[in-house]
Amino acid sequence: MASSLPEKSPAAHPVAYLTDVEGLWEKLASFCRDNPHVSLEHGGRLVVRPGATFVYGGDALDRGPDGRRVVRTLLNAWREFPTQVVLLAGNRDINKLRLVRELNGHPLARTPEDMRRAPRPELLRWIFANTMGARGAFEFRQAELAREDSAVSEEDVVDSFLEDLGPGGVLRDYLTVCQLAHRIGNTLFVHGGVREESLGFVPSRGRVEGVDAWREALNGWYAEQLAAFAEGRLEGGVPGWEPLIAYQAPIPGQRVNPASVVYGRMADANNHPGLPSAGLIAALAHEGIHRLVVGHTPSGDCPSVLREGRFELILADNSYGRVEEASRVFLRDDSVCVEGGVVLEDGRHERVRFQLALEDSSTPIGRQVLDTGHLVKGPLAGSGDWLLFRALPGLRVEQLAWSPSALADHPLGSARAV
Repeated sequence: MASSLPEKSPAAHPVAYLTDVEGLWEKLASFCRDNPHVSLEHGGRLVVRPGATFVYGGDALDRGPDGRRVVRTLLNAWREFPTQVVLLAGNRDINKLRLVRELNGHPLARTPEDMRRAPRPELLRWIFANTMGARGAFEFRQAELAREDSAVSEEDVVDSFLEDLGPGGVLRDYLTVCQLAHRIGNTLFVHGGVREESLGFVPSRGRVEGVDAWREALNGWYAEQLAAFAEGRLEGGVPGWEPLIAYQAPIPGQRVNPASVVYGRMADANNHPGLPSAGLIAALAHEGIHRLVVGHTPSGDCPSVLREGRFELILADNSYGRVEEASRVFLRDDSVCVEGGVVLEDGRHERVRFQLALEDSSTPIGRQVLDTGHLVKGPLAGSGDWLLFRALPGLRVEQLAWSPSALADHPLGSARAV
């Protein structure tokens, strides 16, 4: 079970936020490099400095050859600094719970007949590629294991995933200390998003009034689901943790699950960021929440900050960015600092770095260019131009540099609600 962490923080309390490393060690290492709040010591020990909190936003696995190492490092950090480390469960973490049954004679109904009869390594490859959006995850794990023992068979790869989920397994222990939603001061953290359908909703319990009561109930339900998994509990022949599997996945035939904070998205069909509805912003503000921080949905090379009045939405998943290093988000109740590299459409490499007060309405950061749809992400350190971002069909992105005078020629407004 996750420890009881401080839920309120003064404005001076710093929070360092990272999300969606997805098995790429360099993402974690670059986040910690010259970081004033979180560091990596020799040997991979992650240290959180006194007075700071480190929040990891979910998705530790799948797209790089260091998934086990990343999970183990985050888990060890939580064990050493349990009141300073917050781990959120992402869909790429939770969906591995499926493997215990699917690799032991209970594949999904849509699994082709030839795959049902295939050797376990072939079945696992098919599962990753066709049902988890993790093509290459098998080979990444094989490479990770080979660094420890060159004589790694494909069956060893399958066994490693099952061992990770068994008693004392690193992924089972990791998931056990994770949460689905966490609040620090005026900021709410979830992996995917918060929509009208998900705010207050707890599977099998209906709706819960009050953001904090809902968050506690949702995390309690998550813990119960993991307990059912650990016990191997079946209910009428159906796994007792099946509701969690459904909660962390998209609705069949769609790319989203609006009732889930894990697989909801704060973006449109092209992954262009969008604000919550005015009603949802008001509901959160009524509970003292003025900032929502999410991962899950790729948002170009550096985080996207969207603003509406005293409300901020921060999307910080840069897993499909054009740069290898991680971006960084530092939060206090009254301000946010964003750092990250970016590659523009013309091939130039630039950096974005800014600190923004919650009450500052004088900046174009977080506004949308109304006649083009671009989001103003922040100032480019090298030129003083503004970085503009737009998601395009086919999951493509456009990242441009506009001079202050060019930006002044276009009307700005609030980003569209999703």
